[in-house]
Amino acid sequence: MNITSKGRYALRVMIDLAQHPDEGFVSLKTVAERQGISMKYLEMIVSSLKKAELVESTRGKEGGYRLSRSPADYSVGEILRCLEDNLAPVSCIKDGEIQCDKAAACVTLPMWKELDELTNAYLDGVSLQDLLTGEKWNS
Repeated sequence: MNITSKGRYALRVMIDLAQHPDEGFVSLKTVAERQGISMKYLEMIVSSLKKAELVESTRGKEGGYRLSRSPADYSVGEILRCLEDNLAPVSCIKDGEIQCDKAAACVTLPMWKELDELTNAYLDGVSLQDLLTGEKWNS
């Protein structure tokens, strides 16, 4: 598994919006400036987040983006999966499904499948709120 810059930046966008709920709809320009990410790249990322209904948007002078729900209701896994092609540790597993002609004879496949399940369970167990507070790792 290799998280691309799209996935990492998506998390940064979501965290930025979660850190500024009092601002209402936040312009992409504001997020880009705060995060040091190009507008063009952010437009592509936010488009995927909007399509997955993770953010809401409005147009106009006061337009921008905001979270569609509470930070505690987002998992890191769902955010990453809407941007990343595959979070599996090997290319023969995609979306939890085995996609390999040699699967029946592959002695390593059970290990890779278990690692995929563990990774997804971990990422699904970390919320946006956990990232904001850091408390999950301070015990």
